[in-house]
Amino acid sequence: MPKLKTHKATAKRLKKTKQGKFLKRKCGQDHFNARESGKTTRNKRRDINFSKVFENTLKAAMPNN
Repeated sequence: MPKLKTHKATAKRLKKTKQGKFLKRKCGQDHFNARESGKTTRNKRRDINFSKVFENTLKAAMPNN
């Protein structure tokens, strides 16, 4: 059985927690943030996690992480 390769683009964008959940940064944080409301700006600081269904796909893409 050949070794599974890590999908590098996925590994750079996601972080796996100790509990096995995957986190990613919220989109749209780079620029044009002055026009956003304060509530939107605060919500962009949080990481978001994926659904259980999508986690199985991510585990296949990142076998060693």
